[in-house]
Amino acid sequence: MSWTASLDLRYAFHQDSNLQRTVAHANHVGPLRILQSLYPEGDAVCHNVLVHPPGGLVGGDTLDIKIQTETGSHGLITTPGATRFYRSENELALQRTDITLQDHSRLEWLPLEAICYSGCLAENRLTVQLAPSAEFMGWDITALGLPHAQQPFVTGHLQQHIEIPGVWLERSLIAAKDSLLLESPMGLAGMRCMATLFFASGSALARNRKEQALEAARRIIDKHSLAKTAGASCPNSQVVVVRVIAAQVEPAMQLLREIRLAWRESLWEMEPHTPRIWAM
Repeated sequence: MSWTASLDLRYAFHQDSNLQRTVAHANHVGPLRILQSLYPEGDAVCHNVLVHPPGGLVGGDTLDIKIQTETGSHGLITTPGATRFYRSENELALQRTDITLQDHSRLEWLPLEAICYSGCLAENRLTVQLAPSAEFMGWDITALGLPHAQQPFVTGHLQQHIEIPGVWLERSLIAAKDSLLLESPMGLAGMRCMATLFFASGSALARNRKEQALEAARRIIDKHSLAKTAGASCPNSQVVVVRVIAAQVEPAMQLLREIRLAWRESLWEMEPHTPRIWAM
């Protein structure tokens, strides 16, 4: 039996003489929802934890996530655990996330890693549309198999799609049988975790902001154990990207978390803050 679930999440900015607050409004169908809104940084930033009680997807399952930020709002979304793509027989398991940011709004999309079990047939899609003065910070972290449990990724495939329409598009097909991609030094070089962190603006970033983002990321990368398999670049005038491959998730996740905090400070002049659920 397949599961279909959807979530529509909207961040609105409420302002009056005594209050300026980002408020989340959500509607869901099926087993996909957000927990109570939290304000550990004050009223301006609304933190939410996205939960999917079944804990994973198999063939035929679909998760549809739609997120919108209204003018002036700032949302932060994470998850309590990894997304799991389990073994499928014939059908595709799909997670589709569509994000739309209105002017003068921000969103941080910070789910924990997606784990691709051997035999999965999975597609993970992320589309972000940005109004000219909107800004987005997010990541995509994928683990192939479970090396700790001696369960390698030997069959199945993952399709990935990350898009900012008209600005940036990345598509990939990672097949377990593609040894050239998985083992070659020009591919994953035997690593089984790949991660991307990106900062995007709805219009061209000022040169000094791009340089600040690159310098902050490279300074952290140079001191990290993954310095040889990580890098930062600007594929175009609106996007700054950090990429890393690693043998396991934990060091890649740690690196991206450090860079995220540095970008928050340099690009948004915000205090470093880590969602408390990550420490649980």
